[in-house]
Amino acid sequence: MGDDAKAPERVTFSRGYGVCIMGIDGTWRRDCLLNAISDNDAILTVEGSIQGLNLKEFFLLLSSTGLAYRRCELVRVNGAEIDVSFLKGKNKKKRANAMSTDTLIGA
Repeated sequence: MGDDAKAPERVTFSRGYGVCIMGIDGTWRRDCLLNAISDNDAILTVEGSIQGLNLKEFFLLLSSTGLAYRRCELVRVNGAEIDVSFLKGKNKKKRANAMSTDTLIGA
């Protein structure tokens, strides 16, 4: 039994998949190739220089319209290849019902 720990399954793209990274404030953007991705991280090849960019927190844009994206942080740089990890959003408390208790009492 011991070695069956569930590691995140990583999908690898043989030719890469065209994506972009963009600063949180939208002041910079770089084209990239997505080489591999899992639920928690990704490996990218960046086109152009990343020198001087704030890579503490940025967006990985998975679609050209920007509707599919993940918030990331830099883990490792190896030449033009970077490893990023996905940042989780703050857990927002969701109410089970859209109506408040005041609405129910008043009804």
